[in-house]
Amino acid sequence: MDSNLQDYSHKRLNILTGEWVLVSPHRAKRPWQGQNEKVSNENRPTHDPNCYLCAGNTRINGEKNPEYKDVFVFTNDFAALQSDSPEFSVAKGLFKAESEQGICKVICFSPDHSKSLADMEIADIEKVVAVWQNEYVSLSKDKVINYVQIFENKGAVMGCSNPHPHGQIWSQSTLPNEVEKKDHQQKVYFDKAHSSLLGDYLAQELEAKERVIYENESFVVLTPFWAVWPFETMIIPKQKQPDISKLTSKERLSFADAISKITKSYDLLFQTSFPYSSGIHQAPTNTALNEHWHWHMSFYPPLLRSATVKKFMVGYEMFGSPQRDITAEQAAERLRDLVVL
Repeated sequence: MDSNLQDYSHKRLNILTGEWVLVSPHRAKRPWQGQNEKVSNENRPTHDPNCYLCAGNTRINGEKNPEYKDVFVFTNDFAALQSDSPEFSVAKGLFKAESEQGICKVICFSPDHSKSLADMEIADIEKVVAVWQNEYVSLSKDKVINYVQIFENKGAVMGCSNPHPHGQIWSQSTLPNEVEKKDHQQKVYFDKAHSSLLGDYLAQELEAKERVIYENESFVVLTPFWAVWPFETMIIPKQKQPDISKLTSKERLSFADAISKITKSYDLLFQTSFPYSSGIHQAPTNTALNEHWHWHMSFYPPLLRSATVKKFMVGYEMFGSPQRDITAEQAAERLRDLVVL
């Protein structure tokens, strides 16, 4: 890698969105006198009678959770998208609005309140992946749904209101902004090169080996060249697939292994239950072939220097473009050294 990228300010292109990120490696040495987050490493019980996600407990709407033994899915009691929202639009000069329909679900990864994905066995994470697959397929059959977003917010610093291991699935009638960018960028590249944008990028990463953190038979975990968050990572399938429904049982296990490896490394990095937002970007559920799509999973953790120092997206990031201090190569090296094989 060009040493200039490790010493001098520059910008890097995110090939999936077409946007740039400013990198300032020289700023990593600056002293920190800003806010320090509280570290939460308390030992949680395996079952919390006051948790609305624990097995057998009653939720706010009065419904009682079953005594589930592994993964449990239910329709979000406070859904951001409504399935019965009427179709309408507003077009009054520069005032524009359109109705949006959707279905939101909550997925409990485990009945054990004390765990996170990093604490779960690979076989149990595989069960989560299987449910993700089933939900994607099931929701895609709804004629109103054109996109399914699977994600997890982990930790209070990421706005998670309940520590029980869980994620969400929001499905909606149109493509959200980030997905629309990636859909466009991948299609432009595919139409020109007749190959996968992310697949060709992955081949280059595997040759360089500077940002690769872990790989198994079917997946690669790496820090993207254009990473924004300090310890951002991406899990990419080696074989081009438009969505997770195409995963075989063997690939599903490999995906679970990749998730296990990176989440464990995160927890070891600052010796804390590492907060993050993670999500899977995959092909729309419309009738198009979507040959240009190569699905992937991203992790966006906010911690910068320690368990208490958080990266804030403010100032220049809000008014200009994203900016980072630690380089993608430095972050990948630190995480790579923590992978437990």
